Amino acid sequence: MNRIIGNKLGGLRAIITGATQGLGRVIAEEFLREGANVAFCGRSVDLVRKTEEDLNASYPGKVRGFKCDVGLDADVSSFAEGVLEWLGGVEILVNNAGVLGPIGPAAEVSWDEWQETFNINVLGTARMCRAVIPKMSTAGRGKIINLSGGGATSPMPAFSAYAASKAAVVRYTETLAMELAGTGLEINAVAPGLLKTRMMDQMLEAGPERAGQKQIETVKRSAEIGGTPPELAARLCIYLASQASDGITGKLISAPWDPWESLHEHIEDLQKTDVYTLRRITPKDRGMTWDPKADL
Repeated sequence: MNRIIGNKLGGLRAIITGATQGLGRVIAEEFLREGANVAFCGRSVDLVRKTEEDLNASYPGKVRGFKCDVGLDADVSSFAEGVLEWLGGVEILVNNAGVLGPIGPAAEVSWDEWQETFNINVLGTARMCRAVIPKMSTAGRGKIINLSGGGATSPMPAFSAYAASKAAVVRYTETLAMELAGTGLEINAVAPGLLKTRMMDQMLEAGPERAGQKQIETVKRSAEIGGTPPELAARLCIYLASQASDGITGKLISAPWDPWESLHEHIEDLQKTDVYTLRRITPKDRGMTWDPKADL
């Protein structure tokens, strides 16, 4: 039975990474509900096949799963080739695949795990963009959505690999937005909020000894109320993938905290200012006058 109920993404072709569970699975379902054709990937062959079977039951012929580890060059190349062969093109890329990484003091956690976090979160995002952007550029239209997180905007003790990698994703997003200006391609980052997913479970399992008391208390409070609904972030992704968001690019937008439903009403402000971006704060920005170079 086909359960398409909307048409915000009607006929558009989308790639979603890391979509066999958690937020990625929800994004895939919501995209299908809005009429998109979806190619998704995951690292587990079994989960990919199960997810494809489940989604095809409701959206026959509109979804296909691929086994792909975004941390591997060969996997990404093969995935991109398979998607383009099936769909014939792509208008939307959602880089959702990501890991929490090692938990604990930055100087003590596994260095291999630290590097692998960057490999998946940052290089995985870049690999997918490099594989897909040339095809989008040929068509002259495309939307790229990179999943970031709260770790990108403030220090996150005990989660150095995650926080640093997510900050890198945001700066990469901002940089690509400038490079792609005038091409018809737009790229934004999404902070989904603290979701009740495997990552939340990993934080709680680490306990205050590794994750820190303050972080554990924050996660516990969020867990008690069920966390931020993943559907909220999925709907933001739909907004950023649709024509409604045309003109918005190079921004980091929070699903639970920002008024994203009406951002298209403020295009001029968004385009001429640095709101929803990562920037250095100077003394002058905080009303201090002791920096003699502030006005230079």
